[in-house]
Amino acid sequence: MNKRLSIDIKGMATSTSTAPKGATVVERKHYPNYKVIVLNDDFNTFEHVAKCLLKYIPGMSSDRAWELTEQVHFEGLAIVWTGPQEQAELYHQQLRREGLTMAPLEEA
Repeated sequence: MNKRLSIDIKGMATSTSTAPKGATVVERKHYPNYKVIVLNDDFNTFEHVAKCLLKYIPGMSSDRAWELTEQVHFEGLAIVWTGPQEQAELYHQQLRREGLTMAPLEEA
């Protein structure tokens, strides 16, 4: 009995099949990433911007926060985080609530 079962399984594993007529092929697509962008303004201090980046952006170092803050000041904007939409929306909202001037989320 065991011998027959193993033969049946082996036969099933090596058989080929075709998709039924009219079947759809599922194509996997990756979700797009989104950019969180801080804009320059005339009322947020360097210290406040850097502290907010440290507080809300995961993995942010003090040095990187200051680099991005300077980029915001001198270039007018900085992309402070890029990743999945749901997280980008959260970080965007948290930074905006702290008073930072934010660009709309952009697809990366």
